[in-house]
Amino acid sequence: MLDLIALASFIGAYAGYAYLAEHPHHAKAGLNARVYGYREAWMRRMLAREQRMIDMQIMAAIQNGTAFFASTSLLAIGGALTLLRSTNELASFASELPFGIQSARGLWEAKTIGLALILAYAFFKFAWSYRLFNYVAILLGAAPPAAEKDTAEAQAHVARTARLFAVAGRHFNRGQRAFFFALGYLGWFIGPILLMATTAAVLIVIWRRQFASDALHAVIGE
Repeated sequence: MLDLIALASFIGAYAGYAYLAEHPHHAKAGLNARVYGYREAWMRRMLAREQRMIDMQIMAAIQNGTAFFASTSLLAIGGALTLLRSTNELASFASELPFGIQSARGLWEAKTIGLALILAYAFFKFAWSYRLFNYVAILLGAAPPAAEKDTAEAQAHVARTARLFAVAGRHFNRGQRAFFFALGYLGWFIGPILLMATTAAVLIVIWRRQFASDALHAVIGE
């Protein structure tokens, strides 16, 4: 029963934060929403430049970061699945740690599969985000020349590119969120009480970074 309560707390924290972080009413006060405005400003200023090599270099840096997280997700999935091969030894070791509770083999395997599923979700989000950033790069390359920056077509192109940019960023953020909560999920391998504690710790950290961090104050100029 304690494991079920801890798992329900983890799922509730994950789903609740995801809702608050992406719901338009709450998200507009967060760091992600503030940066979105700068994405659109970047696209508009890009139109005024004849040479756009710096814009493509920035896109390449963003894509490389996304690719790093996608490849890391695959490695993490492999590491999680290898836990299934040493279930008895690892379960015995975890039970001897502070707050550790002896887990049945079936429960330990269920925990491991749950971790692998979280990491697989993160991989799909990072991989899709990487693909979307490729599309953004294509739209950047298809942008009208600087001489046409004030035309209706140029402004529509900016809106399309910025919107796709925001979608790619949203999927990347979902992948990172899965990574963060996967760290909290690791507490369950020692015991349900630690799962609730690590989930609360992760929730506090990511909430502060999104809604009350120095980075947010720097972006809004406070």
